[in-house]
Amino acid sequence: MLVLRADLVDEIVAHARRDHPDEACGVVAGPEGSDRPERFVPMPNAARSPTFYEFDSGDLLRLYRDMDSRDEVPVVIYHSHTATEAYPSRTDISYASEPEAHYVLVSTRDDAEINHTGHDLRSFRISGGVVTEEEIQVVESYMFAHTGSDDVPDHR
Repeated sequence: MLVLRADLVDEIVAHARRDHPDEACGVVAGPEGSDRPERFVPMPNAARSPTFYEFDSGDLLRLYRDMDSRDEVPVVIYHSHTATEAYPSRTDISYASEPEAHYVLVSTRDDAEINHTGHDLRSFRISGGVVTEEEIQVVESYMFAHTGSDDVPDHR
């Protein structure tokens, strides 16, 4: 399950709407080992396409160096689909290279189906070509209960 703050959902959707009719893309970075998305990082779509997204290799290198310096990882990798549902395409699946990341898709098509997030926004795990949809829990904030050596999410 992906636990995602409402403000991050809003940022992802706003970016997708801004870049429409081209696909939008970006990352939500979080502390290494936490699986907690925190820092919204919109990226330019180097392909500038309504049917494909691509991170510029230089931008991606700078992002990974920045995340390394902050002890972060890409917890969420997101992009939009402008004319189809929020489900990974064959190209999306073949390009998925972060097996620990949550791949979030949002559809900006006119007849997009609205779900509990208030948008056509879905999350997937993609590893070895296998796509598994996962539930998204939208929260106002992340609260953590300290239980010794591990931080355990407490989503009250």
